[in-house]
Amino acid sequence: MITPDSKADLRVILQDSRDTLLWKLEGLSEYDIRRPMTPTATNLLGLVKHLAGAEAFYFGTVFGRPVDAPELWIAGDAEPNADLWARPDETREQIVGDYRRICAHSDATIEALPLEAIGRLPGEPGREMTLHRVLAHMIYETSRHAGHADIVRELIDGAAGQRAGGDNMAPGDASWWAEHRERVERAAKEADRLNSGTGSAPSGARGTARPAPTAPQ
Repeated sequence: MITPDSKADLRVILQDSRDTLLWKLEGLSEYDIRRPMTPTATNLLGLVKHLAGAEAFYFGTVFGRPVDAPELWIAGDAEPNADLWARPDETREQIVGDYRRICAHSDATIEALPLEAIGRLPGEPGREMTLHRVLAHMIYETSRHAGHADIVRELIDGAAGQRAGGDNMAPGDASWWAEHRERVERAAKEADRLNSGTGSAPSGARGTARPAPTAPQ
């Protein structure tokens, strides 16, 4: 008979997203892990730095178990986006090491407290969160940023997928993927042609809104 263990299940899912995020840095140069790949400067090492601060905030500060970590600019006095990029003097080893250390601290909090344990957001009297709610939020946030990292890594060198080797990707070599991309492109153009004049935005006029940095919730 299988006995449900919600905490263990949530912990496994969170760790899977953590692991996915970190492998996106493997095999890349210092420049490539730091280079801004979107108009809003999304970069791989910055995502790791940001999530180190987020884990420390939610599993540390919120539950009265503080740990040294990069400060989230949106939750403190740091300059805007300070936790979303790496300065030249911040090494890969330092940032990744901090992330692993802080994740271990988070795991200790998860192990020590029941899912019903109540944490409190600083600066917001009466704003409380259960450990269950925090785990759900960090799974969402880590998975979201791992998805950002997946796209950034693919733009850098074509590597894609949840794990090294792309074992969750459709099988196919470079020519297969080029053909697939062209097929999707043709479908997009055909849909645009068929739907023109029906109230949809004209081709080229569809703006892309910048997602706001993940705020403590």
